[in-house]
Amino acid sequence: MKPLVSTEWLADYLGEVVVFDTTKYLPNEPKDAMAEFRAAHIPGARFFDIDEVADPDTTLPHMVPTPGRFAKIMAAYGVSNTSMIVFYDQKGLASAARGWWLMGLFGHDKAAVLDGGLPKWIKEGRITEAGDAPPPAEGHFLPAYRGQRLRGVGDIIANVTSKAELVLDARAGNRFRAEVPEIRPGIRAGHMPGSVNLPYTELLAPDQTLLPVDQLKARLAAAGVDGSRPVVTSCGSGVTACILTLAMTRAGLPAGAVYDGSWTEWGGRTDTQVETGP
Repeated sequence: MKPLVSTEWLADYLGEVVVFDTTKYLPNEPKDAMAEFRAAHIPGARFFDIDEVADPDTTLPHMVPTPGRFAKIMAAYGVSNTSMIVFYDQKGLASAARGWWLMGLFGHDKAAVLDGGLPKWIKEGRITEAGDAPPPAEGHFLPAYRGQRLRGVGDIIANVTSKAELVLDARAGNRFRAEVPEIRPGIRAGHMPGSVNLPYTELLAPDQTLLPVDQLKARLAAAGVDGSRPVVTSCGSGVTACILTLAMTRAGLPAGAVYDGSWTEWGGRTDTQVETGP
């Protein structure tokens, strides 16, 4: 299954795929994703709660769960190993890629992101539903964990010295450069030493679809991503980093890994180096 599907494709295959609204609003965005889902969602869609599909035993937001927990939640969500899955979000393309990346992390490649998300779907005059999704039939999901797609804080600390991997930061430039405070209290502003800033918004067209492949390749190459060096993506809390990973996959480049704790973990510790400025 291709990692990105169009609204036209989804409309044609709507009855054959599991569709998830994977919206996650940031702490500074005063919106309730579930309330918005109940107001309008793609017909048959279910809600994929990034904060539930996560490790409950950490104070960091929506960290990757254990394979056992992931399998249990997926089964409860009605997902099996045979399921084709499409993730979308209410903003266009902001958090949907996290759902897609999680599926790949646990060995399920029959998953994709809806290009342009709910806004594009609605703009094209396609129908939506309101209310809660009915409880799905129980699925049966056996994970095949791919640990090479994940990085922890120890890996990134070591990489500051080795520089073996390029750390690509998806946050806005003013956050990367520490020109504005971080959106979460108690988190230092700045970036990891040696990391490169590529705001995920620079990979999106005005309608919130991913840029064409040739433009993606150009933007990625300008940030130093050309396939010659392994890449680790990062952001505020491991969500929009997955958009960079999606873009690399779409461009035919090695997807690399995601630093799950991202800046919330790095900037919240006292034993990690922080740089400011460009």
